[in-house]
Amino acid sequence: MYQPFDLTGRGVIVTGGNGGIGYGMARALLAAGASVAVWGSNPDKTARAKASLIDACGDAARVHAFVCDVGDEAQIDASFAASVAALGRVHACFANAGVGGKGTLMMDMGLDEFRRVQRINVEGVFLTFRAAARHMAEHGQGGSLVATASTAALEGAARASHYGASKGAVTSYVRALAVELARHQIRVNAILPGWIVTDMTERSVNNPKFADAVLPRIPARRWGQIDDFGGIAVYLASDASRYTTGEQFTIDGGYTKF
Repeated sequence: MYQPFDLTGRGVIVTGGNGGIGYGMARALLAAGASVAVWGSNPDKTARAKASLIDACGDAARVHAFVCDVGDEAQIDASFAASVAALGRVHACFANAGVGGKGTLMMDMGLDEFRRVQRINVEGVFLTFRAAARHMAEHGQGGSLVATASTAALEGAARASHYGASKGAVTSYVRALAVELARHQIRVNAILPGWIVTDMTERSVNNPKFADAVLPRIPARRWGQIDDFGGIAVYLASDASRYTTGEQFTIDGGYTKF
């Protein structure tokens, strides 16, 4: 029987897994049999996510959660070590944690605001992937690194220049790592979400004026949901993607094609 999507016995880290797209990924990965460590910067939200994920999969032994600011090098290294201790080995790592912009015009933007976004969206991916790649290379059995970017890496969005810059950097970084880490059998890919209903986008998608302007441009005629990312997460963590690297998977209901 063809069972490449069976993740039984595999350890997976999902940063920003305490909510939104990361939570949707974690839930699907658990359903496929993986053991999952979710990271989040908010202690209460992370604890609630852990409890909810345990309820969903029915196996507390496969669910772990750690509080981590992915822009802090020491916290990344400590959380990764704790995740390895809990999971045994990390087979896949999803650098999903991110922050949005504040709708600031570039000419009015301060350097602190620009750096706030780069610190999490770019440096956080670097620090997470560095820890994961070192671990995977040491074990010599390869692995999968996945970054959550955005369709903002492909298109121009006013008042979101620093966010777009951060996500464009992530897609370029993924392509470079795909080449650099292939010798270690580590594959590296990016997921580019479109307009998805999450805490980050709640204000926009619930704004009637925004919805009237954007929804007609989405061929699927709906906002994306966090469960729309379960399939791609399982695929990229599994043997089904063992020859897939350096790719961008745009999941946007056709938004960027229309």
